[in-house]
Amino acid sequence: MTERKGREARHPEASEQVREVERNGREAWPHEVSERPRDVERIGSEGRAEVSEQPHDVERIGSEGRAEVSERPREVERIGSEVRAEVSEQPREVERNGREAWPHEVSEQMREMDRLRRSGRYASALALIRQLAETYPRQVRILSELGQTLGIWGGEPAEALIWYERVLELAPGHNTTRLHRALSLARLGRHAEAVADFDALVEKGYRKALVIHMKRAESLEALGRDEEAERDWTLAVAEDPGNPWLLQQRASVRARLGRLNDAVKDLSDALATQEGEDVDPELLWQRGVLRTRLGDADGARADFESGLTSFREGDPPRLLDALRAGLAESMRR
Repeated sequence: MTERKGREARHPEASEQVREVERNGREAWPHEVSERPRDVERIGSEGRAEVSEQPHDVERIGSEGRAEVSERPREVERIGSEVRAEVSEQPREVERNGREAWPHEVSEQMREMDRLRRSGRYASALALIRQLAETYPRQVRILSELGQTLGIWGGEPAEALIWYERVLELAPGHNTTRLHRALSLARLGRHAEAVADFDALVEKGYRKALVIHMKRAESLEALGRDEEAERDWTLAVAEDPGNPWLLQQRASVRARLGRLNDAVKDLSDALATQEGEDVDPELLWQRGVLRTRLGDADGARADFESGLTSFREGDPPRLLDALRAGLAESMRR
C-alpha cells in the first residue's frame, strides 16, 4: 500500500524494533518476614518455640534436637502438627533448556544497550552488546540480542544469522530467536529455509501468529506457492479483521489465482475502512484494473476517477500515470 505524506499506510506488523526479551530464570523469592515475632505453641508441655523476624533456627521439642533452616527457600517441616516455617532466602536459579541462570548484574547494561539502539546510537549499542557476548558466551538472551542488533538496527542479516545459530545450538526451543532467524533468512532470499522455520513456529503454537502468517505468506509468494500464500493471508486477516493492508495482499494473490471477484471484494472491504484523505488511490487503481478484466467498464472508470481525486502530494508519480492510463482505457470501452 502506498504511503504518503501525513498519511502512513496501516501496516499490521508491529515495529520489528520492539520485541519482547524473554526472561531467563526467576525473580527473587517474594516472602516477607513477619512484622513481629510470633509465639508458637509448644507441643504438650515442652514450652514454647520462638520464630524470629529473620527465620533461622526453629527449636524442636524435647529430644527432637534442633532443625536448621536451609538458606535455600523451602517449607520447614511441621513441629508436631502446629508449626510450619518458611525461609525467605532467594531461590537459586538452575540451568534449563540449555539456558544458564541470568546474571542480574548485567540487566542495567542491557537496558542501556536498548536505549542506545532506540536513540539511533547503533555503533555504541553494538559495541556494548558485543562486549557482553564475549563476557557471557553462553547467555542466549545476550547472544540473541546481538543478532537482533545486527539484523534489525544494523541491516546485517547475514552476520545476525551467525548469532541466531549459536543461540539455537544452546537452546533449540528459543522460539523468539527462531522467528528472527526466519526473518533474516527471508531478507537474504533463502525463502525455503525461512518457511521451514515459520512452519516449526506454527507447529509449536508461537504467540505471534499474525507476524508468522504474514511473513510466511510473503516467502511462499516468492517461491511461487500462491495457493499456500493465500491460505496464510487468510489466517492473517483472521488475526486482524478489516486490516486494509492484509486485504490488499490477499487480493493480489487471489487475482493471480484467477479469483477476480474475490479479489475485488477484498479491495472493496479494504476501501470501506477508509474515508476522506485516508482513501488510498492505489486500492482504487487495483480495483479498477480488476473490474476492467471482468468487463465492468463503468465500475473501472469510477475507480480511476476516484483514484485521481484521492491522489495526494507524496504519492508516487507512477501511480498517477497508471490512474490516467486506466481512465483513458476505460473510456474507450
